[in-house]
Amino acid sequence: MGDIRLNISVKEENNILFKRCIRKLLESTFIVGDKEEKLYAFISRESNRQDISDYLRMIGFDVFVDTNVRIAMLKPYEADEEAVGLKRANVVSFTTEQYHLLLVLWEVYLENLGYNDENVVMRGDLIDKIKVYEVDLDKAKLSAAMKIFKKYNLIDYDAKDESEDAIITLYPSLQFGWDIAQFQTVTAEYMKNDLEEDEEEASDTTCEEEDE
Repeated sequence: MGDIRLNISVKEENNILFKRCIRKLLESTFIVGDKEEKLYAFISRESNRQDISDYLRMIGFDVFVDTNVRIAMLKPYEADEEAVGLKRANVVSFTTEQYHLLLVLWEVYLENLGYNDENVVMRGDLIDKIKVYEVDLDKAKLSAAMKIFKKYNLIDYDAKDESEDAIITLYPSLQFGWDIAQFQTVTAEYMKNDLEEDEEEASDTTCEEEDE
């Protein structure tokens, strides 16, 4: 990796925003423009993004900014990805149930896309959707998963409101919340279940024809 050198100059009036962006990325992985307009506006400017990137690379991280969906994301610094002893950034090991819920949330996000300025779903409607997709989540597991997703800026909601009318805001960062290996495992399970259901339906149809 060579010598470590840091040569950045942050204007005094930008000190606070610079520090807040760094801390937010390290704490929550994502900065979402729809939620944190000032932080996103700051980090989306090329010069500021470069300063933040230079700083993060000192500790093995980097930042990726997607101006289309208005998010900034912490990621591993490519030059350090093979370095031994450096923890990987923004990779969280969700449980299988949490990954199933993540898929449901992303499906709801896509269904709602373009209808309103904010992409939201009511808690009751989400629970109905979870039942439709036969995701095995009791109240405690659902609450735990939602807290994790909120922490990493994938969604937002009022934790005190547990009514069916409670509003859950869905962020475009949902599409970046995947660990590829886990995602492949979960989607393989879905495909297997769908195949088994199709085979059962085909078998029932055959039996009915034979009875006739």
